[in-house]
Amino acid sequence: MIRWMLAGALSMAMSAVAQAAPPAAIFTDPPVDAAHPARMEVLHIPTGGVEVNAIAYVPAGAGPHPTVVLFHGLPGNEKNLDLAQAMRRAGWTVVAPNYRGSWGSPGTFSFKGNLDDARAVLAYVRDPANAARLQIDAKKLVLVGHSMGGWVTSQTAAADADVAGAVLISAADVGRIAAAPEAMRIDLAKNNMEALAGVTPQSMAAEMATLGGHGFADAAPGLAKHPLLVLTADDGLAPGAEALVLDVKRRGGKVRVVHVATDHGWNTARIRLESEVLAWLAGLP
Repeated sequence: MIRWMLAGALSMAMSAVAQAAPPAAIFTDPPVDAAHPARMEVLHIPTGGVEVNAIAYVPAGAGPHPTVVLFHGLPGNEKNLDLAQAMRRAGWTVVAPNYRGSWGSPGTFSFKGNLDDARAVLAYVRDPANAARLQIDAKKLVLVGHSMGGWVTSQTAAADADVAGAVLISAADVGRIAAAPEAMRIDLAKNNMEALAGVTPQSMAAEMATLGGHGFADAAPGLAKHPLLVLTADDGLAPGAEALVLDVKRRGGKVRVVHVATDHGWNTARIRLESEVLAWLAGLP
């Protein structure tokens, strides 16, 4: 997870949205379908000359099922697989990839490579043979991302007219740090590079400086064309997400915003996180 360093403290005037009753899918196992049982599959998805690791949680039933692609953060210690399981119980196939050079995926990690990997994952799940095997409804694909994965989600959904919606969880606007001092970028990389291959703090900081033009502001026009759920916490990242929300709304976009008084990893609000995401997914057309 990103230990983000942003100037200024988050305004304490922000209050959590009233707790909603969690959907039953969080707590109730679905009926067993002997012909089409729930399962997990290990995937190897081609991108950038290698095959990255991913897992797919497939729900019970013949399908096709609406599908979520779930992107982790930097480096991705919190992968939100409890959320993935909750979405599967609610009838969604969930595909959770590891970017090149992260968590055992071959290749060299890079921020721009993450964006290429995200596009490759979408191409993979849309391939008719893969969609049939994983019981995916390729016409109802939603992107969900946490922290840096929220940035990956913002950039990918903005450029893809066919996704059905996007969810940003404590999203970090990675594009904004292009102009940050080098020492700050190096420190950020140094504190968030475990399990990443082929990089040093200096190389990561140098690439961060090239990410101008890949920020939330650049994604806003495309995001305004999709339903959007933005979840923020008391981690210093809320102001950037709120600026994106205002921009998207000015462009006529449909956004639901929820702020919860928890930390970056939502460690004290996992059920709340699951309930908010499931309720929003259930309301999609």
